[in-house]
Amino acid sequence: MEANWRWSLVTAIAPITWGTTYWVTRHALPLDHPLWGAVLRALPAGIVLLAVSRRLPRGAWWWRSAVLGTLTTGAFFALVYVAAQLLPTSVASTVMATSPVVMIAVAWLLLAQRPRVLAVVGAALGLVGVALMLLTAGADVDPWGAAAAVAAMTMSSIGFVLATRWSGGVDVVSSTAWQLLAGALVLLPVAVAVEGAPPELDTRALIGFAYVSLVATAVAYLAWYAGLRHLPAGTVGLVGLLNPVTGVLLGTLVASEHLNAQQTAGVVVVLLGVLLGQPSIGATLRRWRSPAAEISPRTAGDRRPRPAAGGSAPASCATPAAPTPTGTRSPGGSSTAGSSAAGGSEPTSSSCSCLHDRPPLTTHR
Repeated sequence: MEANWRWSLVTAIAPITWGTTYWVTRHALPLDHPLWGAVLRALPAGIVLLAVSRRLPRGAWWWRSAVLGTLTTGAFFALVYVAAQLLPTSVASTVMATSPVVMIAVAWLLLAQRPRVLAVVGAALGLVGVALMLLTAGADVDPWGAAAAVAAMTMSSIGFVLATRWSGGVDVVSSTAWQLLAGALVLLPVAVAVEGAPPELDTRALIGFAYVSLVATAVAYLAWYAGLRHLPAGTVGLVGLLNPVTGVLLGTLVASEHLNAQQTAGVVVVLLGVLLGQPSIGATLRRWRSPAAEISPRTAGDRRPRPAAGGSAPASCATPAAPTPTGTRSPGGSSTAGSSAAGGSEPTSSSCSCLHDRPPLTTHR
């Protein structure tokens, strides 16, 4: 149970740092080059992690890295860019908040991780909470933007579950490095075709990219994939809902934005959903719902230890003498009362069991 909480806290590093990128991007990075921004975010992170692991892909991991990098970084960033251009931030973020539900379904199909009721309830609460935090009346929904957001959410969810399925035999640092590099290389020609030359970066932008690349990407993806290796995919997806919560709270604390009652309720509902999705909570609730059953006399007898063959009988066992007709004498002239009679032997310790487990003694007349 403690291990589950520990890995949940490690996983939470990812969405919390991702939530800070909203503020860093707005105040430090060039806003007119989002695709180049994604490349400059993923490429240095992948290079640093590759330098740490000092391992290149082998065998199937060449194409696996390309697939995972495309799903979770390359195509994902491009589709998020399209969604951000066509949708209000609140709508795009709410669509992305359905990711836990999709991850639960995909993990059931690909990993045979049967969805837990509390995880499904937590995902539903999380979606409601994100909607309360971000949705406002009258928000316009462009169908192409909504399609891009849904595609980005679905592709990343499938990629994260596949990363769990293919994780055997490769350390998390190496696999994360390969995926980030592959995603950056997939996105690079798209950035050149759409945005042209890379933007010029001043000192402020360099510091901002250093943070989003090394902390909000390298460290965050390591924490995320480590969580996927130790927790159910649905639980990890629910922890990801801390992303919009961090963005809202950071705007309140740093940018002096006002947090109204609806947003406050949304934060509370999201946190409740994340909490319900933790495996430790489910285990605790099951223990509370299954109190110790009353022990009946028969159940208590079944729980008493039985002696091994050739061993001594428990102290609680009583070994009654076999019934013998009164007044019978042995050939030596002594009474047979209290000793073995012809044709019937006294029970030994190896055949002794507690009285309530023995069949009733009968006297044949």
